Amino acid sequence: MSPGFAGNAPAVAALDWGTTRLRAWLIDGGGKVLAERRGDDGLITAREKGFATVLEGHLAAMGAPETLPVIICGMAGSRQGWIEAPYVGVPAPIGAILRGAARIEGERRDIRIVPGLAQRLADAPDVMRGEETQLAGAGLPAKGRHLACMPGTHSKWVAVEDGAVVGFGTWPTGELFSVLAAHSILKHSLGEHPAPVTADNPFFRQWCERALGEGGDVTSKLFAIRAAGLLQDLKSQDAAACLSGLLIGGEIASAKRRYGAGDAPVVLIASGALASLYRAALDLAGLAFRTVDADEAVRAGLIEAARENGMIGAAK
Repeated sequence: MSPGFAGNAPAVAALDWGTTRLRAWLIDGGGKVLAERRGDDGLITAREKGFATVLEGHLAAMGAPETLPVIICGMAGSRQGWIEAPYVGVPAPIGAILRGAARIEGERRDIRIVPGLAQRLADAPDVMRGEETQLAGAGLPAKGRHLACMPGTHSKWVAVEDGAVVGFGTWPTGELFSVLAAHSILKHSLGEHPAPVTADNPFFRQWCERALGEGGDVTSKLFAIRAAGLLQDLKSQDAAACLSGLLIGGEIASAKRRYGAGDAPVVLIASGALASLYRAALDLAGLAFRTVDADEAVRAGLIEAARENGMIGAAK
């Protein structure tokens, strides 16, 4: 048994390693979390310090044994990351995706990175990296067709049939908000530091409904936010809510048009304020949904990846 752990010893370390942040957990053989650690040394920092150096620093701080295996998802497996974990083409069963984890050679530990997904359609090329692990931990039923929504800087909508990813799309909603708020005429309406948007803001709901009502046509309405500030005294905090509602409503309308409403509820994989905004918008769109916490989903997906790669035993 490892020092510092009363009861079960850790069997694997699991990391969600993104562009700017990472989260790490020590997991025992039954899938129980023994320790957790978070840091700001994501891919950008790790490229300077060295991925192995950053990893070992976090593992040492949690008291991990020197030979503890490690399973990783996220941007550490990108072309700019530690190694490029090759994309798995869709359609692909979720379990097979996880089993394709790429191994880091030359390290004393068994370190593997979960691959991303590639959609190689000529008219709809797309990729994801990290979200596939959230999807694996979202508790999707093994049978039937299901649609998952994963909001973020680059929101993903994923179609899953009988446990296999059959297609997905990316809507860069969060990035569009940031770019428009900082580098367009709308910066004069939202101010230097846009106010946080809440789901109960009536401007968020009104502008979300506008986008939904016209099938996601948002570009023709963007300048209206600026005009409303000039002509109707729209305040900066409400201008931010207008833009957020417009972009999220447009995303949902577009995804609904592409994938249909479906019989099963949309699986919303999200956390915090973003989850609240998308719940309100999905409700306005008339779409049934159930929410899965994104943090819990990625941890559960990493545990499943550890099982699929033989690092821990099967769930009992």
